[in-house]
Amino acid sequence: MPLVPALPPHTVPVISGFDYVAVDARRRRVYAAHTGSGALTVIDADSGAVRGQVETGGPVHGVAVDPATGTVYTGDGLARTVSKVDPNALKVLASADVAGSVDAIAFDPQLHRVYADEDDGTRLFAIDTNTMKTVGTVALPGHKPEYLDVDPATHAVYQNIADRSEIAVIDPKTLRVTKTISTPGVVSNHPLQYDPQFGQIVVAGKNGAMAVYSPAGRRIASLAVEPGIDQCNLDRSTHLLACAGDDGIAVLRLRAGAAPVPLGSVKTDPDAHTLAVDGRTRRVWTVWSTPKGDFTQAFAVR
Repeated sequence: MPLVPALPPHTVPVISGFDYVAVDARRRRVYAAHTGSGALTVIDADSGAVRGQVETGGPVHGVAVDPATGTVYTGDGLARTVSKVDPNALKVLASADVAGSVDAIAFDPQLHRVYADEDDGTRLFAIDTNTMKTVGTVALPGHKPEYLDVDPATHAVYQNIADRSEIAVIDPKTLRVTKTISTPGVVSNHPLQYDPQFGQIVVAGKNGAMAVYSPAGRRIASLAVEPGIDQCNLDRSTHLLACAGDDGIAVLRLRAGAAPVPLGSVKTDPDAHTLAVDGRTRRVWTVWSTPKGDFTQAFAVR
C-alpha cells in the first residue's frame, strides 16, 4: 500500500535543517529539532500549522515528551545542555549542563530522567528532570552512540553504538553498561526502538538492514529495508513502525516473534531523514530542508 499526503506541506519560518521529531498525540503537537537555528519547532498535529519556535541553544538534536505533563525536553548539541521546555508558553523553563555535545535523548517518565548521548562520543548523560541536574555519566563502548530507548518495565536503557554494530544495555541504578548485544549484518546502527508488549528491540543500519532482538540478545528476525535509515519511530499501541531513509518513508507493523510486515512507503525529499508517528491518527510526520525553505508534512497509509 502507498503512503499518501494527509496534509499539504507547511513552511517553517527559520531555514536551517532538522534532526529528531516527536509527537504528543494527546495534546495534538508535533515537535521538531531545528539544528541550525538552535530552536524547537512546535507544530499543530491536526492542521500542520507551525505554532512557534523556542530558542533553546543549539544545534538542537534530540526531542522527548513527558506524556503526563506535555513538557518537552531537548538535547542542545554544542550548547552542551538538556533543556526543559513549556511548549504552550514557548519558553525554556530550565537547562542542565552536561559534559559533552548532545545528540539523541530518551525520557523515562517513571524515574523522571532524561538520557542524553554524546554526539560522536563515548558517554551517556543522565539528568534528573525534577532538579534538572546531571545525576550520572555512563561510559559507553565505541565512539558513535546513535539512538536509544527505555524499557518501561525494567528501566534498562538500550543504546545503539554505530561504529561497533552493537547495542549497549545500561542498568539505571548503577549507570553502567551491563552487556552488549552484537548486531551482525546491521552496519552503522542508527534507529533503535523498543516494543514493551512484545519485548523486542528493533534496530536498523545505514546499509538497509533491520533486525529484531530480545533484551537477552537473541536475534528474532531480520529483513531488508530502506537504505540510509536515520530515524525510526514506534507507536507502541498499534506496533506501527515508521522509518525514514534514502528512498523515502516506509511503515511496517511489528509482530511478536517474527519479522515486521511492510505496510506502505512513499518517496520524499532526500533531506527527510527523521519522522514520528501520531498515535491518535496514525499519521507519519516528517520534516526536511531545502534552499527554498524548511517544511513539515504528514502522510497516511492507504
